[in-house]
Amino acid sequence: MQTAEQIKTIVREKYSEIALQDKATNAASCCGSGPAGTYTIMADSYAELEGYNPDADLGLGCGLPTQFAQIQAGDVVLDLGSGAGNDAFVARAETGATGKVIGVDFTPTMVQKARLNAEKRGFHNVEFRQGDIEDLPVTDHSVDVVVSNCVLNLVPDKPKVFHEIMRVLRPGGHFSISDVVLVGELPDALRNAAEMYAGCVSGAIQMDEYLDIIRQTGFENMSVQKQKPILIPDEILREYLSEEDLQAFVASKTGIFSVTVFAEKPGGDPAQKAVRAEKRKTEMRNLAAEAGKACCAPGSGCC
Repeated sequence: MQTAEQIKTIVREKYSEIALQDKATNAASCCGSGPAGTYTIMADSYAELEGYNPDADLGLGCGLPTQFAQIQAGDVVLDLGSGAGNDAFVARAETGATGKVIGVDFTPTMVQKARLNAEKRGFHNVEFRQGDIEDLPVTDHSVDVVVSNCVLNLVPDKPKVFHEIMRVLRPGGHFSISDVVLVGELPDALRNAAEMYAGCVSGAIQMDEYLDIIRQTGFENMSVQKQKPILIPDEILREYLSEEDLQAFVASKTGIFSVTVFAEKPGGDPAQKAVRAEKRKTEMRNLAAEAGKACCAPGSGCC
């Protein structure tokens, strides 16, 4: 079992490599962690979102947190694990010229790439800072919205990250975070594999534990905005598991899921919180309707 510092070193080295790869290479792997021919977690496309910049999209992530973040004009938005700036630039389109976006990443190569992307586009209200999301370089009570995409599962001390989110959010502020969680146990060979850790899988914790951490930190009005299964092909699992262990893992029915979670910090304007609650209800109804259409499509194989 690696120590927290060993895990951070693994992630920093892997994501330094990822920053220098193109999207096609990253999208062909688990969070960009391996060579083409492995698999991808990311199945959602940013292409339809306003503010999307292909140069900043490295093909990483496991959801679309900015789609559900209810960012308003003038908001200060914080992106945890900002990479090359993909979610930060989408957030900028929503917060507008009167708002501000701060991206934090602890990989110097990623920060450099994101700053270059912002400079090329003349984005003066988007700032990228190098730092650890367990100890954010952000002032107390200074942020309206926090977003993050497939990053917290890479962090050894997840409760500390949520305490940091609570610290930097203004009263009534909220987060929308996409992450990888488990239902059931991973085999030790998968959990201890460096490639699978940097690939967003072996660092994941149980879904119930993840949601409990959010509650215990003091957040309220928590909801799972989206959930989808992540299926790892057998040929990938065989790189880490014997045939016997693979069959045992399949029989265990362990589930690996991408979830997008919303929650609010207590306080703030009750009227604004009520408006956000209604928006979340609408989003959930729309998602349910879309899922039903997809499932019942001719030839979908699920009806």
